[in-house]
Amino acid sequence: MNLDFRNVNTLWSSVLVETLARTGLKTAIICPGSRSTPLTVAFARHSDIEAIPILDERSAAFFALGIARRTHQAVVLVCTSGSAGANFFPAVVEARESRVPLLILTADRPPELRNCNAGQAIDQQKLFGSFTNFYAEIAIPELSLLPYLRQTVLNAIEQTHYPIAGVVHLNMPFREPLAPIEQSGMPAQLPAHFFEHISLSKPPNFGGFRGLPDDLATQRGIIIAGVSQPKDPQKYCEAIAHLSKSLSMPVFAEALSPLRNYASLNPYLISTYDTILRNKDLAKKLAPEVVIRIGEMPTSKEIRLWLDEIQPLQYLIDPSDRSLDPLHSRTIHIRASLEDLELRHTLPTTDLLKDWLNAEAKMRQTIDQTLTQETTLFEGKAAWILSQMLPTDTPIFIASSMPVRDAEYFWKPGDLRIQPFFNRGANGIDGTLSTALGIAHHQKAVMLTGDLALLHDTNGFLIRSHFKGHLTIVLINNNGGGIFGMLPIAPFDPPFEEFFATPQNIDFSKLAQTYDVKHEIIESWDQLRDRLNPLPTEGIRILEIRTDRHHDANWRKTNLKHFANLL
Repeated sequence: MNLDFRNVNTLWSSVLVETLARTGLKTAIICPGSRSTPLTVAFARHSDIEAIPILDERSAAFFALGIARRTHQAVVLVCTSGSAGANFFPAVVEARESRVPLLILTADRPPELRNCNAGQAIDQQKLFGSFTNFYAEIAIPELSLLPYLRQTVLNAIEQTHYPIAGVVHLNMPFREPLAPIEQSGMPAQLPAHFFEHISLSKPPNFGGFRGLPDDLATQRGIIIAGVSQPKDPQKYCEAIAHLSKSLSMPVFAEALSPLRNYASLNPYLISTYDTILRNKDLAKKLAPEVVIRIGEMPTSKEIRLWLDEIQPLQYLIDPSDRSLDPLHSRTIHIRASLEDLELRHTLPTTDLLKDWLNAEAKMRQTIDQTLTQETTLFEGKAAWILSQMLPTDTPIFIASSMPVRDAEYFWKPGDLRIQPFFNRGANGIDGTLSTALGIAHHQKAVMLTGDLALLHDTNGFLIRSHFKGHLTIVLINNNGGGIFGMLPIAPFDPPFEEFFATPQNIDFSKLAQTYDVKHEIIESWDQLRDRLNPLPTEGIRILEIRTDRHHDANWRKTNLKHFANLL
C-alpha cells in the first residue's frame, strides 16, 4: 500500500490515489503547480500508476485523451488552481462528444481564500458545465472524512464509464501545508479492511432491447457502419459481417472505423459510396427502403444529403443515451450493442446488394488505377498509400478537416488490421499532436495531419521528453486550410485566402529542430513508401509532403465527379 501519513493532505491524497489504483487506474497526467502539490506527490509515489508531467495543460489534456481513447480506460488529469483547469476545456468537449473516459482533479484554494483577491483563485465550481458526467467539490481534507473521500472517488471513477463514457470533474481544495511536511497527531495506519471492498461495478443495462423486425426480409436494405473506435476491432468487424451476411445487405464502411482494415471478413463492403453517390441517377436507383446504422453518422456529406433526400426508415443500433440523428429522420433507436442482436433469418443475395457490389468494384478499380498513375504529390494519395503500406496492426491518428475526408474518399480496403483513431466528437483540430502522442505512448503509431492542425498544437512537442514509443507524423503541408477550398466560400477572394485558408508560411524543418524532432522532406511516393515500413521504435519524426492546395482542391472536385459519371 502506498499511503503517506506525514500530514492530513498527504494522507488524503494518497488515499485518493490508492483508491484509484485499486479500481485499475494506470495513468495520471500531472501539470505543474503549487496548490496541487499533495496530489502530485501522491501520484508520483504510487508504484502502480504511471505519472507523467506535462507543462501545457491543453496538450496534457489531449495527451490523456489519446491514452484513454486507445486503452478505453480512464486517465486522470491533475492541475493547480486558477486558469489552469480552463485549458482542459477543449479536450473535455471532445471527450464528452466522443465518449472518452477522463477523471479531472482540479486543485483549489479553500473557501476562505476565494473571492477576496487571493492569488490564482477563480470560480472553479462546475468549470466544465454540462460537458461532464458528474461533478463534485470535495471537502477540505480531514481524517474523519477519509471514508467519504474513498467512496466519492470510487463513485467518480465509475461514472467516467457508466452510463456512458465521459468526463468526471472533482474540484479539490487544500489548505496549507501543501508540501509533505511532518505533522503531529497523525495515525500510523488505517483499518485493515479500509480498501477491501473496492472494485469497479459492471455496467447496468440501459434501455430495452427490441431487436430488428422480422419484415426486414421483404425490404431493400443497406447497413451503414459509421465512425467507430471499438475496444475489440476484430470482434466488432465480425459482428457487422455476421449482420451483413445474414440480411444480405451491403455495408458502407466508414474509413474512421476498423472495417476497411479487416476486409476479408466481409465480402459485402462498400468503400467508395461517397463517390458513387455523386452520380445522382444511380443514387436514386440504389436507394434502400430501410437503413440499419451502426453507431454515429459517417463523415461523408454525400451520405447525409442522400439519406435526407430519400428518407428511408432507419434502425440505429447504439447503446448511447443520446440522440445520434442529426437528420431527424424516421429513426428507431435500438439502445443495445451490436453483439446483442438476435438474428432470426438468413436471406438470399438481393438485387440491391448485387448492384452495390458491382458499382463498388468499378469505382474501386477506377480510383486505384488513377492513384497508381498519379505521380504528382496530390495529398489524397497519401491516405491511399498509408492504407496499403503501414505495418500490420499499426494505430493511425487521422486529423480533422481534409485528412479525414481523404481517408473517406481513398482509403483502400485490406487486411492489415490498421487501427484508426481520431477526434471526431467535436470535429475540431484542437490537440491533434497531443492526442496522437497519447495514442502512440508505449507503442509505434502514425499520424496523418495537415499543417494548420499541427501548428495549432505545437506545444504537444514538449511531451517528447516523457514520451515512450514512436510517432511518425505524415504532414501534408499545403500552407493553409485545404478543407476550405472545398467550400462555397473558396471563389470569394478576398477575403478567402487571408481569413479562411490562413497560410502561415512556416519552415517545419526549423520548427522540428527547435524541439529536437527528426524531419524529412518527402519528394516522391516511393520515398514515402520506404519510410512507412518498417517504422522506427522510438522518438518522433516528421515526414513532410509539400503539396499545392489549389491544385488538390481542383483535383478532388474534377475527378470525383468524373469518376461518378463513369458508372
